[in-house]
Amino acid sequence: MNWNERFARGNRPGLDAVGAHIGSPLWENLRAHLEETYLVEPHIEHSGCSAAPGWNVKYKKGGRSLATIYPHEGYFTSLVTLGAREAPEAELALGTCGEYIQELCRRTTPCNGSRWLMIDVKSEEILEDVKRLIRVRAGRK
Repeated sequence: MNWNERFARGNRPGLDAVGAHIGSPLWENLRAHLEETYLVEPHIEHSGCSAAPGWNVKYKKGGRSLATIYPHEGYFTSLVTLGAREAPEAELALGTCGEYIQELCRRTTPCNGSRWLMIDVKSEEILEDVKRLIRVRAGRK
Protein backbone atom coordinates (compact mmCIF):
# COMPACT_ATOMS: atom_id res chain seq x y z
CA MET A 1 0.00 0.00 0.00
CA ASN A 2 1.43 3.40 -0.93
CA TRP A 3 1.77 6.38 1.42
CA ASN A 4 -1.34 8.25 0.24
CA GLU A 5 -3.52 5.14 0.35
CA ARG A 6 -2.32 4.23 3.82
CA PHE A 7 -2.79 7.74 5.19
CA ALA A 8 -5.80 9.31 3.52
CA ARG A 9 -6.58 12.96 4.20
CA GLY A 10 -8.41 12.30 7.50
CA ASN A 11 -5.76 9.89 8.82
CA ARG A 12 -2.78 12.03 9.93
CA PRO A 13 0.40 9.97 10.38
CA GLY A 14 2.76 10.56 13.29
CA LEU A 15 6.49 11.13 12.95
CA ASP A 16 7.14 7.49 13.81
CA ALA A 17 4.98 6.42 10.85
CA VAL A 18 6.80 8.88 8.58
CA GLY A 19 10.16 7.47 9.68
CA ALA A 20 9.01 3.87 9.33
CA HIS A 21 7.71 4.50 5.82
CA ILE A 22 10.88 6.27 4.68
CA GLY A 23 13.05 3.63 6.36
CA SER A 24 16.30 5.54 5.81
CA PRO A 25 18.84 6.86 8.31
CA LEU A 26 19.13 9.91 6.03
CA TRP A 27 15.69 11.02 7.22
CA GLU A 28 16.65 10.78 10.89
CA ASN A 29 19.87 12.64 10.13
CA LEU A 30 18.05 15.54 8.42
CA ARG A 31 15.35 15.64 11.07
CA ALA A 32 17.90 15.87 13.90
CA HIS A 33 19.89 18.47 11.98
CA LEU A 34 16.89 20.73 11.41
CA GLU A 35 15.56 20.43 14.94
CA GLU A 36 18.94 20.94 16.65
CA THR A 37 20.48 23.54 14.35
CA TYR A 38 17.45 25.74 13.74
CA LEU A 39 15.40 24.90 16.86
CA VAL A 40 12.33 24.12 14.77
CA GLU A 41 9.57 21.58 15.23
CA PRO A 42 8.14 19.45 12.43
CA HIS A 43 4.56 20.07 11.34
CA ILE A 44 2.76 17.28 9.52
CA GLU A 45 0.36 18.77 7.00
CA HIS A 46 -1.80 17.52 4.14
CA SER A 47 -1.35 19.11 0.76
CA GLY A 48 -3.59 18.96 -2.28
CA CYS A 49 -0.75 20.20 -4.48
CA SER A 50 -0.90 18.42 -7.81
CA ALA A 51 2.89 17.97 -7.89
CA ALA A 52 3.06 16.15 -4.54
CA PRO A 53 -0.34 15.54 -2.95
CA GLY A 54 -0.67 13.92 0.46
CA TRP A 55 0.97 14.21 3.86
CA ASN A 56 4.29 15.98 4.21
CA VAL A 57 6.49 17.34 6.98
CA LYS A 58 7.20 21.07 7.04
CA TYR A 59 9.97 22.85 8.86
CA LYS A 60 9.55 26.62 9.23
CA LYS A 61 11.56 29.29 11.02
CA GLY A 62 10.15 32.75 11.61
CA GLY A 63 7.32 32.15 9.14
CA ARG A 64 9.75 31.09 6.37
CA SER A 65 9.80 27.58 5.06
CA LEU A 66 13.18 25.90 5.49
CA ALA A 67 12.17 22.61 3.87
CA THR A 68 9.18 20.42 3.17
CA ILE A 69 9.69 16.67 3.26
CA TYR A 70 7.65 14.29 1.10
CA PRO A 71 7.95 10.66 2.29
CA HIS A 72 8.55 7.80 -0.13
CA GLU A 73 9.34 4.18 0.53
CA GLY A 74 13.11 4.01 1.12
CA TYR A 75 13.83 7.71 0.55
CA PHE A 76 12.28 11.18 0.73
CA THR A 77 12.01 14.28 -1.38
CA SER A 78 13.00 17.60 0.15
CA LEU A 79 11.56 20.80 -1.27
CA VAL A 80 13.93 23.71 -0.73
CA THR A 81 12.95 27.06 -2.16
CA LEU A 82 15.69 29.51 -3.04
CA GLY A 83 14.28 33.00 -3.42
CA ALA A 84 15.65 36.08 -5.13
CA ARG A 85 17.13 37.41 -1.88
CA GLU A 86 19.15 34.21 -1.45
CA ALA A 87 20.29 34.13 -5.08
CA PRO A 88 23.89 35.37 -4.66
CA GLU A 89 24.66 33.03 -1.76
CA ALA A 90 22.71 30.21 -3.42
CA GLU A 91 24.87 30.44 -6.54
CA LEU A 92 28.01 30.10 -4.42
CA ALA A 93 26.56 27.15 -2.48
CA LEU A 94 25.37 25.41 -5.65
CA GLY A 95 28.93 25.51 -6.98
CA THR A 96 29.98 23.26 -4.10
CA CYS A 97 27.09 20.82 -4.55
CA GLY A 98 27.26 17.52 -6.38
CA GLU A 99 26.30 17.05 -10.01
CA TYR A 100 22.74 15.86 -9.18
CA ILE A 101 21.89 19.15 -7.41
CA GLN A 102 23.64 21.29 -10.01
CA GLU A 103 21.76 19.60 -12.85
CA LEU A 104 18.47 19.83 -10.96
CA CYS A 105 19.05 23.56 -10.49
CA ARG A 106 19.86 24.03 -14.19
CA ARG A 107 16.63 22.25 -15.15
CA THR A 108 14.45 24.15 -12.65
CA THR A 109 12.92 27.21 -14.24
CA PRO A 110 12.77 30.18 -11.87
CA CYS A 111 9.29 31.38 -10.98
CA ASN A 112 9.01 34.99 -9.79
CA GLY A 113 12.73 34.94 -9.03
CA SER A 114 12.58 31.74 -6.95
CA ARG A 115 13.69 28.20 -7.64
CA TRP A 116 11.64 25.40 -6.10
CA LEU A 117 14.01 22.45 -5.89
CA MET A 118 12.37 19.04 -5.40
CA ILE A 119 15.38 16.98 -4.31
CA ASP A 120 15.22 13.18 -4.02
CA VAL A 121 17.43 12.39 -1.03
CA LYS A 122 18.91 8.95 -1.65
CA SER A 123 22.55 9.40 -0.61
CA GLU A 124 24.71 11.03 2.03
CA GLU A 125 26.15 13.42 -0.59
CA ILE A 126 22.70 14.66 -1.56
CA LEU A 127 21.72 14.99 2.11
CA GLU A 128 24.74 17.21 2.78
CA ASP A 129 23.85 19.33 -0.27
CA VAL A 130 20.29 19.72 1.06
CA LYS A 131 21.66 20.87 4.41
CA ARG A 132 23.87 23.40 2.59
CA LEU A 133 20.88 24.79 0.67
CA ILE A 134 18.76 24.96 3.81
CA ARG A 135 21.57 26.93 5.49
CA VAL A 136 21.35 29.43 2.60
CA ARG A 137 17.56 29.55 2.95
CA ALA A 138 17.80 30.13 6.68
CA GLY A 139 20.31 32.94 6.23
CA ARG A 140 23.02 31.21 8.25
CA LYS A 141 26.58 31.03 7.07
